[in-house]
Amino acid sequence: MLNLSIYEVSSLNITEEFIEDALKKEFPSDYQQMYDNSPMLQYLDKKMNAVHGNSKTRRSLASIYAVYSILHFYTEEYYGKRKEYCQFEGYDYMRLVNFYRSLYGGSKLQNHALNSRVNGEFHNKVKNTVNDLIIVNNGKYLIHIDYLYAEGCDISKITCKIIEKYIQLLQEKDNTLIRTLEELQQTEDYFQKRKKINELLSEDAEARVFELISFAILKNHYQNVKVYFGYSREMVEEVRLELYKTGRTNANDGGIDFVMRPIGRFFQVTEVNNYDKYLLDIDKVMHFPVSFVIKTRQGKEEVLNALDKYIAARSGGMTVLEDRYRKAIEEIITINELSAWIWELENGDIDRLIRDFDIYYRLEMNMDDKEEV
Repeated sequence: MLNLSIYEVSSLNITEEFIEDALKKEFPSDYQQMYDNSPMLQYLDKKMNAVHGNSKTRRSLASIYAVYSILHFYTEEYYGKRKEYCQFEGYDYMRLVNFYRSLYGGSKLQNHALNSRVNGEFHNKVKNTVNDLIIVNNGKYLIHIDYLYAEGCDISKITCKIIEKYIQLLQEKDNTLIRTLEELQQTEDYFQKRKKINELLSEDAEARVFELISFAILKNHYQNVKVYFGYSREMVEEVRLELYKTGRTNANDGGIDFVMRPIGRFFQVTEVNNYDKYLLDIDKVMHFPVSFVIKTRQGKEEVLNALDKYIAARSGGMTVLEDRYRKAIEEIITINELSAWIWELENGDIDRLIRDFDIYYRLEMNMDDKEEV
């Protein structure tokens, strides 16, 4: 049984309604007690906010699938077999990876969650836990026995059901947006197309949705801008600006979300409320100028003034530091600018914008193999 003397156990709020419903169905009279005594359930509860489309949450599929892959095989082989499991040395890495990459949105997930991420997040989100959630044993992995039982009951199967419900809810949410994009591509009412795109561009948008719709808008806005390049006067040619994504929205991209050719601009998508991250992003690219695309309806001057004050406070009055960061802010782009550009685009650009968003959203969600372009 879980050694309750190690943990502080008190009545806790269950954040997600679908988790509470699942526990009530499985444990009608003591569902709250089961939750209070299960750090694993508490951890998963804190990782599953993305079903609401919350603007600050990620889907955390890598971490959740790392736990789920182990539980999947455990329930088949060791459910309720406490003594036998205590002698088990863990599941092979490739067996787990092949399984979670076969799951919804898992085809391109890496192994970081299995090797380190889950345990770090687990201890950060569930205080006073002593043991790691995942035991790493020379390329093999298993869940610590303490977290597989609550009140003497093996909770692996109900935990699997909760994760499966989470996946189902995400899938339904993704399909809703895909249907919206398909409808937009079929309609010939360009006012409605612009209006719907503008609705998706909100402060409450999920982080990856905002990044993708921002990219689609900027890509089609800048492609109408012409510049002139050449190594000599005789070689100068007219060139349209081109915007490229550096990778997936949760990639370790070194602080660069989009890159522009041929003039070499960097773009970073971010929130308005964390100015320290702005400076971190600037540091990552060695103070190369960055244009920030910000999920806010505040005016760009208001954001720039607040950022300027933050830089002054952080620099402690040292001119060299103030200049370093101020010169690295090339432009501030907010929802206001993005929204205005939607209405300025030609109808053909709007069609390309919707298609770009659809392609990159499917790519992000690993929804099919046709998005590779």
